[in-house]
Amino acid sequence: MTDFTLQRTEKLRGEVCAPPSKPYTQRMLIAAALAYGKSKLYNPLISEDTEATMRAVKAVGAKVTETGDCWVVEGVKQLKGAKKPINCGESGATMRFMIPVAALAPEPSVFVLGKGLSKRPVEPLLESLKKIGAPSHVEKTRGRTTIQVEGGGIKGGRTSMLGDISSQFVSGLMFACPLAKVDTILTLTSPLESKSYVLMTENVLEKYGVKVDISEDFSRVKIPANQTYAPVDSRVPGDFSSAAFLLAAAAITESKVAVQNLDYGSIQGDKAIVRILNEMGVNCEVCENQIEIEGDGGLLTAVDVDARDIPDLVPVCTALACYAKGTTKIHDAERLKFKESDRLNALYTELSKMGADIAIDESSLTIKGPCKLHGAVIDTHNDHRIAMACSVVALGAEGETVIQHSECVRKSYPQFFTDLATLGVEVIGGELDR
Repeated sequence: MTDFTLQRTEKLRGEVCAPPSKPYTQRMLIAAALAYGKSKLYNPLISEDTEATMRAVKAVGAKVTETGDCWVVEGVKQLKGAKKPINCGESGATMRFMIPVAALAPEPSVFVLGKGLSKRPVEPLLESLKKIGAPSHVEKTRGRTTIQVEGGGIKGGRTSMLGDISSQFVSGLMFACPLAKVDTILTLTSPLESKSYVLMTENVLEKYGVKVDISEDFSRVKIPANQTYAPVDSRVPGDFSSAAFLLAAAAITESKVAVQNLDYGSIQGDKAIVRILNEMGVNCEVCENQIEIEGDGGLLTAVDVDARDIPDLVPVCTALACYAKGTTKIHDAERLKFKESDRLNALYTELSKMGADIAIDESSLTIKGPCKLHGAVIDTHNDHRIAMACSVVALGAEGETVIQHSECVRKSYPQFFTDLATLGVEVIGGELDR
């Protein structure tokens, strides 16, 4: 267990590099594994979740060599069933992307889910796969949850699923069904949320020579069969969802901060943090390959945040709202109950400890600011985004804030506390990842 203590910090200065994108790293790694030949992934994110994806692609036959800031991936013509159970850890993307991919192998595979991951939805994906000839099922024995994938290939055809539980279900089929026997038509029976992540998957597939057809209203995805993934060299872009916490830290302090390795032209829905910061009155400027913020330490302006397509920004927006004058409403966020933690409840519980005037209902958070904040001992709920959000809030709170189980940031941003320290935050305790 690693605990960090953060002090109130009035000034931030300097430049840091945004971490590589976790969702892009995972998607590129899977696409490269499905491409026969060698692909190079430059600047991949090394984190607990991407390591889980790497274990999974290796288990079904791909080879991955790590050389400096490059992964060389040797894809295979024919996937194979995993000889040993694949440990997904707490990575929802690994589970939801790789179950359909493993179904392509002639032999069965078994996926083992971490304690938190076993509580997150997967059944809609399994039901959808069953309709296109790829049966699998959940087993729970002696406190361990596994997914048994029968293998034997994917027939294809027509299938359906809800669109408002997880966009990762859609992406999982988009990876596997180009290698099905006949075309697949996926119909979404409720509006798709987190559309940008599906577009990100489409973008990665295009790089590897695979085409899918997404309807204009995102209600239907046609996936032609018998396609071939082509190996390609590509660079993983920086991650806006992780960088958002650095930008927020700069926004609530007297600061002059540049976060590099951020391409505002990339297909990342979470680049909406720039728009939100501007709406809150922050001097936030988009530059070539970086975002610059000059904060004056004054109050922000309350905003209305629709979380349907940017659920990962809810924690950081909640942190910002504590320093905004007026009432901020963050709504349409019911899916956050099924993340690494019940994020709405975790944010409500932990920020209330710090003195935030925050209210919660089934799908939203309401924050009345500015809040009179003080330090507290924070339970991160083993959730990386809760740890980072509370760390941001701590910078303007009186006294000391202890972030317990801070190691959970290794899921997506192992160097988070190191980067805060680089900008001038006094981080006490534990060992910083460097």
